[in-house]
Amino acid sequence: QVQLVESGGGLVQAGGSLRISCVGSGFIFSTKTMGWYRQASGKQRELVATISLGGTPTYVNSVKGRFTISRDNTKNTMYLQMTSLKPEDTADYYCRMIYANREVWGQGTQVTVSA
Repeated sequence: QVQLVESGGGLVQAGGSLRISCVGSGFIFSTKTMGWYRQASGKQRELVATISLGGTPTYVNSVKGRFTISRDNTKNTMYLQMTSLKPEDTADYYCRMIYANREVWGQGTQVTVSA
């Protein structure tokens, strides 16, 4: 069964840091471009960052310089290290990939940044 499972969310003060993880199973993790998305309450889901097979990252402008996406293919895990967090980063964070021409999403992990 192809599956993505996020973890590591929580409550953090503004200016703080948090690392969230996404573990994949049921597929060859190293062959997939992976992405982090987030959805704040009442807003559309938005792309945060992606990482290619070779580890090349891309970021949405609002998180550049603050967030770092990475992957460890030996652990089938993708990470998002978030620093200098702001209240506007509060959202449910999801990992996503494409498998057999369909989107696969994790269940999400909640990140709350208090002012």
